[in-house]
Amino acid sequence: MRVVELEVRHVRVPLKKPIKHASHVRTETDNVVVRIKLGDGSTGYGEGVPRDYVTGETIDSVIELLRKSDLGKQLKPAADFAEAVKIAEQIQLAPVPGDDRRCQGNAARCAVELAYLDAFGRAFGEPLINVTKLLAPELYEPRKEVRYSGIIMGAKGLKARIMGWAMYLYGFRQVKVKVGIAGHNDAKRLKIIRGRVGSKMDLRVDANEAWSPGEVAAKIRELEPFGISSVEQPVRHEDVAALADVRKQVKTPIMLDESLCSMVDAERALQNGWCDLFNLRLSKCGGFIPSLRLAEFAKRNGLGYQLGCQVGETAILSGAGRMFAASVKDIRFLEGSYDKHLITKNVSLEEISFRRGGRAPMLTGSGVGVAANPVLLDAITVRKEMLIG
Repeated sequence: MRVVELEVRHVRVPLKKPIKHASHVRTETDNVVVRIKLGDGSTGYGEGVPRDYVTGETIDSVIELLRKSDLGKQLKPAADFAEAVKIAEQIQLAPVPGDDRRCQGNAARCAVELAYLDAFGRAFGEPLINVTKLLAPELYEPRKEVRYSGIIMGAKGLKARIMGWAMYLYGFRQVKVKVGIAGHNDAKRLKIIRGRVGSKMDLRVDANEAWSPGEVAAKIRELEPFGISSVEQPVRHEDVAALADVRKQVKTPIMLDESLCSMVDAERALQNGWCDLFNLRLSKCGGFIPSLRLAEFAKRNGLGYQLGCQVGETAILSGAGRMFAASVKDIRFLEGSYDKHLITKNVSLEEISFRRGGRAPMLTGSGVGVAANPVLLDAITVRKEMLIG
């Protein structure tokens, strides 16, 4: 069973409403989708979401990197799914000059890895949860249902009250609040939201690199009276070393996101005491397997981890995230499967968005669990290029 075609697409995914946080405002997202076809006709799809302010990637850099990565030689034939998984773990894209963090091709790698695993998963009738079973049996804990978090973006005043009530009435158990947005009084917002969601709701915050090293400890302490369970990426990556001292000054666990994109980042964070938690996102971290290895590393070294997502993921990446979520134990918080709640045009006829309370079932299909529809995919395609075949 061998790869006979590899196509890369630039797709533009429109959002239902502007998404705003401390470092960006977004009304659409430019994603990369890779299609791989095998000799028996089995076809798989993978997706990556390049973010220049996270992994230094753009759509153009992703496509150029895939062109020069000699994928034809790397994507070898496989006799069974276990062999395909071993081959997928070895995928290495061309080096990017100056990339000492080893992350400036992660969205590109994620798209290729998922497409390869999806194709061979369909060929052999194997879902991606079996990747966890094969590579990280100590983390493997399949579940029939998972529960996603809610999120409150930039709402304040009356909108914050309404959003708090909405999160409570929808039945979420966990809610993340974006903080650090210019012109917002975060303590006032958190007080309003906590009053609406109740004392039992797990409430955490994400600052998206908003605060300076000199103010971050005070900013976190200001929010601690409202019972926050973690604060995500409170400083810019360039200032991440300051978090070693900040952790001594606050009670709230610190989570890394923009500063946690690779095993290099993970090892530096552990060595220097920068955090308590990792935010794993498949595209940001280079795919299903690298994210799995980061979860193993965190678990082995006494750190926690959540599975996050990126704004504008289509059903391809949502499906892969669901497979990860439904097979990996001890995920502290879970984000993803916003699909119909956030994007106006998807690529699959199957509906996999979370339901009331953030509940979502394990996917039962092979590969990533959902099938991309070529007509729907064409509708959001900006350009495409055949790299193999």
